[in-house]
Amino acid sequence: MSLDMFRLDGKIALVTGGNRGIGLAIATLFGEAGAQVMLTGRTETDAVRSLVEGQPDRFAWVAGDVTDPATPAALVAATLERFGRLDVLVNNAGVADGGNFHEFDDARLARIMETNFTAPFRIARAAIPPMLAQGKGSIVNIGSISGFVANKPQLQVAYNSSKAAIHQMTTVMAFEYASRGIRVNALAPGYVVSDMTANGIANAEMNRVWTENTPMGRFGKPEEMATCALFLASDAASYVTGATLVADGGYITH
Repeated sequence: MSLDMFRLDGKIALVTGGNRGIGLAIATLFGEAGAQVMLTGRTETDAVRSLVEGQPDRFAWVAGDVTDPATPAALVAATLERFGRLDVLVNNAGVADGGNFHEFDDARLARIMETNFTAPFRIARAAIPPMLAQGKGSIVNIGSISGFVANKPQLQVAYNSSKAAIHQMTTVMAFEYASRGIRVNALAPGYVVSDMTANGIANAEMNRVWTENTPMGRFGKPEEMATCALFLASDAASYVTGATLVADGGYITH
């Protein structure tokens, strides 16, 4: 086996939530591995602008609100128009919200589920036809350890449920398309330094609990999640489908 199996030369990738954190790290690494990458998110950040302006033949940007039902098809269409094909989809966009179960209102529930589950469902649904037409593709859905456990000390039943749904969607999609050349896997990060975890990391009590419950005793880095996503997206994982790769410093081992 050659290390070239981890390369993405000639591949076209679409990364949602690619404007910051894990998504940006994934998009950047995919570009370094040879892919051309369409990044999308609600707002274009300085980091994205720098990538696109610095390497316009490798990176492109399209703004989009993934909760808008029209956005998924538009994102795929923009990718096909810009690069001519779609080989890899990374469903990374997501939001978190917490609170007591019996006080969690419908509006907050809808926001979580629409962003974390319905949007990835729709985007994958839009990406499947061009992948079927070319006979090959790879989808990486970003789940979470929260899809396996009840987090502490925060209460976040809606978020956890949305990520569990992503894991199950991954399993069923993988089964349905395995014989047609499309692999579907998920990545379940633990506590990673990002905008989503910034408030918790800054909170002394939450920081202590999260760190103490992670056997490696530290938070993950976006770049560490990116390398896992690269493996799943690349031909190095050619016999891997329906898997959820946990990258959490050992959090769910206890």
